[in-house]
Amino acid sequence: MSTPAAPPERGAVALAPMTPAHLADVLALGRRVYDTSVKPYTSWSLSAIAGHLDSEASACWVALDGEQLAGFVLGSMGFDQRSDWGNLEWIACAPEYQGQGVASRLVKACCATLTEAGADAVVTDVESRNTASAALMRANGFEASVSVTLFVRENTG
Repeated sequence: MSTPAAPPERGAVALAPMTPAHLADVLALGRRVYDTSVKPYTSWSLSAIAGHLDSEASACWVALDGEQLAGFVLGSMGFDQRSDWGNLEWIACAPEYQGQGVASRLVKACCATLTEAGADAVVTDVESRNTASAALMRANGFEASVSVTLFVRENTG
């Protein structure tokens, strides 16, 4: 009887500012973890990533285990009409890296970058059934503020 193979050893996960070289891996991880069939998150695209990366005060970070993308966060200045608020819009951690503090480190890096850029507040939204993300945000100093109900009228024919 053979013994199961040991999982590959991982090195220390390091954070780095996102660059265009990370775009393909970020897009692939987003497609892997985001369920865009669930409203209100109806899109995940290269343009969503590039818009944040190309913004004047980009707060986009990647978590890397060597060359392996462990997670990312996309943030930028401006939320709705508030130019003094930062927006942490997208965050993802590869399933094999969840529960290791990677997402929390990404949140902190994004928020620090936005604060340094002049944000008086950082805003994010979490879908009500996403309890893991809500817990992550609470653990990193976010408080529930405004609840909005998305009303959808499907075309029934």
